[in-house]
Amino acid sequence: MKIAMAMVAALALGVPAATLTGDKAQVIGAHEVQAQLVQLAPQATAKGSSGAPLASYGNLTLMLSVRTTSGGGEVHQHFDDLMIVEQGSATLVTGGTLADPKTGPNGEIRGTSVQNGTSQTIIVGDVVIVPAGVPHQLLIPSGTTYSAMVAKIKEP
Repeated sequence: MKIAMAMVAALALGVPAATLTGDKAQVIGAHEVQAQLVQLAPQATAKGSSGAPLASYGNLTLMLSVRTTSGGGEVHQHFDDLMIVEQGSATLVTGGTLADPKTGPNGEIRGTSVQNGTSQTIIVGDVVIVPAGVPHQLLIPSGTTYSAMVAKIKEP
């Protein structure tokens, strides 16, 4: 949880665009993040989703995600997700079980949906923390563009 809170603080101040090295902080301005989100939108419209990495710090990867359609259910066995909603809204379904689960690389399990989970609406400014091992799914309303800054935090 301390890592997640540190990420929230770091995201509020800005994030580096590459692997952090040396003894000084690097900042990506909010206008640069928004410009990258705008660039990702056409691909999300065409394919349903798009994303781009912003930084990597050992056990932490920071990325932007844009969605125009709902995703399937997923479970990350070795990664916590920390999401900050930048645009739009979605229904987050957590808990329950994955329908038709398939295990992929890095302990990632994907399914067609999350069944019998708990649903809640998430909106701009919300911070979402999904611990490793928790089934989750984002349901995107038709006609909505949803975007978030996503930190993948590898568990020890």
